[in-house]
Amino acid sequence: MSLHDLQKTWDLIVIGGGITGAGILREAARMGLRVILLEQKDFAWGTSSRSSKLVHGGLRYIKEGHLMMTKTAVEERDRLLAEAPGLVETLGFFLPVYEEQKPGKRILKVGLTIYDIMGHKRRHRFLGAAELMEKLPHLNPIGLKGGFLYYDAQVDDSRLVLRLITESMTSGAEALNYTMVTEILRNTDGNVVGVKIEDTETHDGRNLYASAIINATGCWAEKLHPSPEPQRYLRPLRGSHLLFPASTLPISEGLGFNHPVDNRYVFIVPWEGAVLVGSTDVDHDEGLTLEPTATQPELDYLMQGVHAILPSLNISLEDCIAVFAGVRPVLSGGNCSPSEESREHAVWTDNGLITVTGGKLTTFRRLAWDALKAAKPFLPPIKLPDKKDSIFTEVLIKPENDHGLSVGIWKRLYGRYGKSADELVQTARSEDLAVIPGTQTLWAELPFVAQNEQIRHLDDLLLRRVRIGLLIPHGANMHFRRIRKICKNALPWSRRRWKAEQSRYLEQWNHTYTLPTQRSEGIAAGKRKFFRNPDAVLRFIHHKILSLRRQRQTV
Repeated sequence: MSLHDLQKTWDLIVIGGGITGAGILREAARMGLRVILLEQKDFAWGTSSRSSKLVHGGLRYIKEGHLMMTKTAVEERDRLLAEAPGLVETLGFFLPVYEEQKPGKRILKVGLTIYDIMGHKRRHRFLGAAELMEKLPHLNPIGLKGGFLYYDAQVDDSRLVLRLITESMTSGAEALNYTMVTEILRNTDGNVVGVKIEDTETHDGRNLYASAIINATGCWAEKLHPSPEPQRYLRPLRGSHLLFPASTLPISEGLGFNHPVDNRYVFIVPWEGAVLVGSTDVDHDEGLTLEPTATQPELDYLMQGVHAILPSLNISLEDCIAVFAGVRPVLSGGNCSPSEESREHAVWTDNGLITVTGGKLTTFRRLAWDALKAAKPFLPPIKLPDKKDSIFTEVLIKPENDHGLSVGIWKRLYGRYGKSADELVQTARSEDLAVIPGTQTLWAELPFVAQNEQIRHLDDLLLRRVRIGLLIPHGANMHFRRIRKICKNALPWSRRRWKAEQSRYLEQWNHTYTLPTQRSEGIAAGKRKFFRNPDAVLRFIHHKILSLRRQRQTV
């Protein structure tokens, strides 16, 4: 949609297309508000596609005394499991207990009992050393006393964001990616009256008007609204992860353990047919406009943990498919270590500009409620949505005509696409209703999301709408020919544009999603391909000319 096709006046403008902004958009749409979401990059580009993929209450918060935070997160975890099957799924976790480990068996049992009470169901149990070794034969046996089995949940984080956005748009809301808010507009009394926006690629711009604006930009929140609390500020913390093929790291349930260096909690979990190892927790001192990258010390740290807990596997970094890092918007009030920082959220109000930041993926709905409650004085007369109602549209488990797909595949499709899963399958070619090797994704998902989910670039498609760019070696470049073939109608790019997109994507992948030791070689190769592509060079020059013109106009 062109910016000039948008209506001028709205009840509410939401800035930020991550999980918090998407949750606010969904709740506002359910309230019947005229609401639009604006994202300066792609939907879920930041933290919300680079998280640890876990939907959990947070056992460590019990140890730190944050019982209400844990209770809230457990309640939201259970709601998401009930409302979004196929997207949010139960995941078992093993917690090995070793001699002289802290916390030990007794403290862990107390914490897990409290955890179960909050979830209204006893689900944890203790396994002796022999039984645990049967389930995890590669586990380090030295000093092993046994371990607990308990349950949390996991999610495809970017698909959660996209489902919230697409269902909001079905309810009448609007959402645009690659659209930057360049200025908050205020009247002479200092009250918010709207925003000035600009397409980040075409540089088309216009003004939109609303008396309420919610700033849900996560780590970027203070760029629009500095913290009003002198002793509290945003502290960006980076969490890095490794992805391994399941054949290299065979594990069917989650495994949580204390890292031998600093006793931090680290996990290994199956995800989307691969296995995820994470995460670090370090200060992110790089610019927020650049994609965060995992550093060699972080990856060495994670591998040290894997080798300590699963020593017989002899895994090396060279076995990993991809690496990725995300930056958490954590509110800090002191000089504690990153892992000791609270995951609470805050809401700030400034004459119609509502800022919500902090928090965690699991509790996005609570953040949305708090933000909308704060915005209520600046909105038309409204009734907040019933908190007992489902945030998602109810869907079937399997349609009458299953097109030869299993119940499990239908459950997965409905979880990720809601009612749109029916259209996805009905419009697909029969040969595209097959699973892409090494993933749980159907070929048919690619042309469907390319047609319906505002794809601007190849990385939007392969890294966020579907995740095959993470799950298949070398960013799935071996499938470029078929991807182009099945998506050419939805993405009617010229041959030159396809080549330019592929070069751009591979350069990005080699810089961000591969091992640090391999990045320089990948970047050099990407630059050579770039300068051999006349169309890409011309597009780059055109973009620079537009940027210079804009700078001169600003001056």
